[in-house]
Order: sequence, then C-alpha cells, then structure tokens
Amino acid sequence: MRYYASAVALALCGAQIAHGETADPSNGTVQITPYLWAASLGGDISPFHRAPTIHIEKSFSDVVDDLNFGGFLNLWARHGRLVLLGDMMYVDTTDVNGSGPLAAMQLPGLGVAIPPGASVTARVDTKQFMATLQGGYRVVDTPQFTLDALGGVRFWRISNEVTVTAGHLAIGTRTAMHGERFNWADPVVGLRAFLPVANRLSVQAQADLGGFGAGSDLTWSALATANYIIADHFSVSAGYKRLDVDYDHGGHVYDVRLSGPVLGATWRF
Repeated sequence: MRYYASAVALALCGAQIAHGETADPSNGTVQITPYLWAASLGGDISPFHRAPTIHIEKSFSDVVDDLNFGGFLNLWARHGRLVLLGDMMYVDTTDVNGSGPLAAMQLPGLGVAIPPGASVTARVDTKQFMATLQGGYRVVDTPQFTLDALGGVRFWRISNEVTVTAGHLAIGTRTAMHGERFNWADPVVGLRAFLPVANRLSVQAQADLGGFGAGSDLTWSALATANYIIADHFSVSAGYKRLDVDYDHGGHVYDVRLSGPVLGATWRF
C-alpha cells in the first residue's frame, strides 16, 4: 500500500522557502517566490480512517513519477518592522499499485473483509491544498543582521479517492471506490534571520514550531539558504529544508518527515 506516499510527500512540502531581501530594506517591500522542493519522504501514514497504518520510504524521483500537477508559491511583505508571510501549495497525484498476498484487512467500500492471501490492486487519486499565514515583527534591524519573530496558522485540506480491486477464491473479484476528505489547522511560531555576506550574496535561516495538539501533535521545520541577486528586482535561492509533522486524529495518521534541497526564484516589488 505504498501508493499513499507520493501524495503526502508533495502535500507536506508547502512549508516556506527562504528568499533574500534583494535591495534597499527601507519601509515597504513585497516578494513573490515560486519554488521547488526536491524532498524525500519517510514515515507512517493512514489516509483512510479504516485503513491500516503503513510505513513508507520514498525518494524524490519516486514522488515525481506519480505527479499530475503541483504548484507552490511563497509571498513575503514588509512595512517598517511589520512582516507578513503567506505560503500556498496545491498538489494532484495518482498512484497505481498491486499488492499480494496481503494479511486479512478491511478496506472502505468493499463491504467484506479481504481474506488472508488476497491480491489487491489500487488506484489512489489525491488532491492536497495547504496555506500558511504568519505575521510578525522585526526585532533586530541592522545592515549587518536582521531577525524576525513570526506567528500564525498552517491549514491543510486533503482529499483522497481510492479504487480498489481485490481478488480471492473466497470472495471472487470485488471492486469498490471510496473517498474521504479531512482538514486541520496548526498554530505555528518561528524565527527568520537574514545575514548579508557580500554585495549580492546573503544567507538566511528560518525555523518554526507548532501543532501543540491543536491540530497535529507536533510539527517543526528548519531551512537554510544562500541567496544571490541577479538584478534589482530578481534573485535566486538554493538551500536545504527539513519538515516533520505528527498528525493522528479520527483514524487519519500523517507522521512523516521530509528533507531535501530547495530552489527558488524571487521577484521583488
């Protein structure tokens, strides 16, 4: 039942990518950053409340094989010492897998338990949306170093539809479809530090912590990038990010970790 993995990998990668402040930091600025995150995935997942929890380990190339569409966008705005961060993601994946023989289990919609030794073929269509909104205050603001304190909410909405065909002498061939949608919101707090290194080069680090049982039990992320200014209103970023989330509610389990390189392109206005 490894087919759940690819959707979750890209779904969870909606966490913020870093981007450098590309020019004069005075008063107002808005930055738009489309980005990529080449994340590998590991953890335990149960997208349906009657399905068993499965352990998955998947590389980024495995995730891409199942991708129909993915879009990721980061927005950053600042006025004086006030800052605002928005991060949005939409991912659509399809995975088809056959497994067998399996231990006895019950899948939603089949109407009967799948007996031991049955073979199962499943097609899973997953659509996932995530949006993060954080506001904050620039607690340190010097030409050599800036530090922002952030707080806000991260919202998840996940839609899964599975078509399962099970075959066994005891039940013949059974096919069923089942869909579930669920969502949750996590409060998050974090810090973002920015350090100019040279005329066009800077480094940035960002971390957040959240969940606290309000949505997930715990979620945290850490990110570091190097940023290079190409032109007055355009820069590129490259770095590395890790995101962990532990969500377990109503039979839906998302206890996963993602890590890998990030690439972004930032337009500043």
